Amino acid sequence: MPSAEINGLTIGYEDKGTGTGPALALVHGHPFDRSMWHHQIDRFSATHRVVAPDLRGYGATTVVPGTTPLSAFAEDLAALLDHLGIEEFVLGGLSMGGQIVMECYRLFPDRIRGLVLADTFPAAETEKGRAGRRALAERLVREGMTGYADEVLDRMVAPYNTHAAPHVHRMMRATDPEGAAAALRGRAERPDYRELLTTVSVPALVVVGRDDAYTPVADAEAMHAALPDSTLVVVERAAHMPNLERPEEFDAALSAFLEAL
Repeated sequence: MPSAEINGLTIGYEDKGTGTGPALALVHGHPFDRSMWHHQIDRFSATHRVVAPDLRGYGATTVVPGTTPLSAFAEDLAALLDHLGIEEFVLGGLSMGGQIVMECYRLFPDRIRGLVLADTFPAAETEKGRAGRRALAERLVREGMTGYADEVLDRMVAPYNTHAAPHVHRMMRATDPEGAAAALRGRAERPDYRELLTTVSVPALVVVGRDDAYTPVADAEAMHAALPDSTLVVVERAAHMPNLERPEEFDAALSAFLEAL
């Protein structure tokens, strides 16, 4: 697996494919790593150049304790794509990754040819939500990832999608608690992206699992309504990770979106 020295970090990443379509950058969620995109990397590298990094604090990328704002993740991604010689790209992310995608559009919209927002939401955190994320951060540092991973697995992956559960559980348990905590503290302070979505000038694909309890279909419908040019796809029999739970359906939606570009 390649890595690059960027912004004082060692960033691990996948870079596969040379196709004629636009480059596709994929941003993983919390508390996962780039391997959550393995279906999409395999499928779309036949037609596109696909880049999927491990975010700072996750996977093979350097852990930075403290607080990691979404802007830091976005700047790391931009620097990695600079390093790889990729100027323009379609940018997709799931959950926290979708919020990083929105932050990227805030910071460097001219580089982005299309947005993919999967199982995510644009609103800023509530006061209760901020307190909850900070408390969870302290718990993960204190106790490690295993208890949390056990508790949330059935919300990340619907219980009927047993094929996807072992991979998701493994990613969560393998995440460094300090990296996960830093991201949680940063997410607690994220801006509100709802107004930003109304200004997006590129096509967008909004995807959500029908049974997602973290970011329900109503959140996806609200993003779809706010974006000037968007397509909404609800993936049946999936929860928070439709790209792993129902990869054929997710990939079909992404393929149609990329072909339309």
